Formats: sequence, structure tokens, C-alpha cells
Amino acid sequence: MGIKRRNFLTRLGLGLGAAVTASFESATHSIKKKMEAFEPIIEIKPMGFQWDTLDPFLFCVHHEDNFPKGNENMGPADSLAGRSLGDDFIIKDGYRMYHGKKVPGFPGHPHRGFETVTIVRKGLVDHADSMGAAGRYGNGDVQWMTAGSGVQHSEMFPLLRKDKDNPLELFQIWINLPRRNKMSNPHFSMLWSEKIPKLQLENQNKKTTQIEIIAGNFGKTQSLNPPPNSWAFDRKNEVAIWNVIMEKGATVNLPKAAPGVNRMLYFYEGTSLKIEGRAVSAYKSVRLRSEQETEILAASENCKFLVLQGRPISEPVMQYGPFVMNTKQEIQQAFEDYHRTQYGGWPWPRYDQVHDRSKGRFAKFADGRIEKPA
Repeated sequence: MGIKRRNFLTRLGLGLGAAVTASFESATHSIKKKMEAFEPIIEIKPMGFQWDTLDPFLFCVHHEDNFPKGNENMGPADSLAGRSLGDDFIIKDGYRMYHGKKVPGFPGHPHRGFETVTIVRKGLVDHADSMGAAGRYGNGDVQWMTAGSGVQHSEMFPLLRKDKDNPLELFQIWINLPRRNKMSNPHFSMLWSEKIPKLQLENQNKKTTQIEIIAGNFGKTQSLNPPPNSWAFDRKNEVAIWNVIMEKGATVNLPKAAPGVNRMLYFYEGTSLKIEGRAVSAYKSVRLRSEQETEILAASENCKFLVLQGRPISEPVMQYGPFVMNTKQEIQQAFEDYHRTQYGGWPWPRYDQVHDRSKGRFAKFADGRIEKPA
């Protein structure tokens, strides 16, 4: 039976309309996807105590503690009553004791398969480890430790001053090691504040930005060398750690990196940043497209942010507490090795080792070599 002309035209119109609509929607979706590919911001998230990270980074935490005056043992001079000593991670009276019972900090504990980068903005850290190495660093210093095949270390926060408060602020960052370097020899190096490159920039309004280049390059300015087995050691991996301090009204352009490089920005102090014109409020993390240059403005007051960037290692990650390997069997082996060897034992009189109050900043390495800031 034939189709009447009216019905035929109606069906034809509907068919053409549906086809045009589908074509339009497809084109719109394609344009939207292309536009999204040029958007500098991929994601914005609120930050907690521990910050989300991207490969090759495993972990980042921001410690801020308003420690009081110190006592004879370099612990807090006030009462510790009401604290869960040994596991004190809730702020009380402005600070935490962490795993310390007399002195705040982290008594001896093991690591294998990754690196720790400890950036101390305020206060001091006392280091001791199973290799017999030790140190005291802070007030802008950075310790970069490759745990490699296994090491025990302690990180205590001595409250040296008896006459006034002892505020502490630091970042600790964990960077993964590639499979080929996970069982390398343990090693640590000191990046003293006096030697860390600090780039000063000024915009047309004479507002300044300071960039502390802990790892990587910022334009033509290059960081000190990372440890030799680090993923950051090969500059082609484009690992960068930048701490950026901006005056109100200052602007800075983050330079391009290669496609596929991960970049995260952590806005940890200030009220408002503008990233390519988009407002970002305080204590947010921002995942950025690293292949684009990105303009940042300190919109309403002085601002500080940390940038972590790197080419991903792209290997399986198996983590259990302080051990980071590639397989479950390797994690089991890490436990067995630790129980058998203690990763060299503990050559110090106490697991919450602190050094003599009179000592300044120093590093003593496993070979006995002593290093002090210039």
C-alpha cells in the first residue's frame, strides 16, 4: 500500500530533522571536547591534611604546628594531658605530637622503594637513621632521602627555644622510584636554603613573585641536582617542585612542559588566586594541563602555592604503609627483610633521637663526612 504524500513529507521532515539534530549535537560535542582540551584547569578539589597527588608523586602532607616554648628535653613546656601520646594527630592547643611522646615528631620507622623530600619552611627537624647518618635542618632547608632497598630513620621536631614559641611548618613529599632503582642503596642529601635557587620576578605593576626551585627548571633557572637514583635526576622526566610566594597583585606564568607530564598546584596560603582568569579559593588543589603556559594572579592578598610536576613512571604501584613496590610479593619481601635485618639496625640511644641543643644546622653522612650550610 502506498504512502500518502502528506505522510511521506512528514516522515521525510522528521527524518531530516533528526539527522540535522544528531549532526548538530555531534558537532557541538566535538567542539566542546576540543575546547576542554585547551582549558588550563582539569580539576579543582579541596585539600585536607594529606593532599592528592599524581604519578610520579605518592604523597604530600602539609604540617603546621604552633609549638609552645620548649622544656629541658626539647619537648613542649606545657602539659601533655589529654593527648593520645604515640598517636596524636588531632590539633590541641595549636599543635600535634604525632608519634612522639616527649618530643613531637616521628621516631624511628622503616621505608623501602621510594624517596622522601622534606621542605622545612619554619622550625627545625632532627634526622637520625640506621646508616648512622644524622642531621639538623630547617628554616628553608630541604632534605632529599632515597630509601631505596631499605632504611630506618627518625624525624623529630626539637623545641630549642625556652623563651618563646617554636612554630613549625613543613611539607613532606613522597616520590616513587622506578622498578630499576627501588633496591638502590639508601642515600640522603641536603639542599641548604642558602643554595636553593630563588627566582625573583616582577610584573608591570612592580609586584613581586619569588619561586623556590627545589627540583626541575623554571625557565632558564635550574635546581640543584637531585640524588642520582631519583626519577628527578634525569631532566627529561621534567620533575619539578616549586614553592611560589606572591605579593598581592603579582602575576606569574607557569612555563609549558611536554604533553603527558602531570602537574598539580596546591594553594595553601592566601584567599584567592586567579588561574587564567578563573577564581580559585583558599586551600584548593588544582590539576593543570602542563603543556600550556598558565597565567596566575594573586588576586586579593599575598598568596603561596606549591607545584608538583613530573612525567609519570607508569608502573604498577603496590603500597603497604612505609613500603612502596611493584608487586604484592615484593611488599611481603620488604616485611621479611625488615624483620630479619632491621635495615641495618638502630645505632642511636633512643628511637626519638634528638641532638644536643647547642648544635646548629648540620648533616653527618654515613661515611662520617660532616656538612654545614655555607
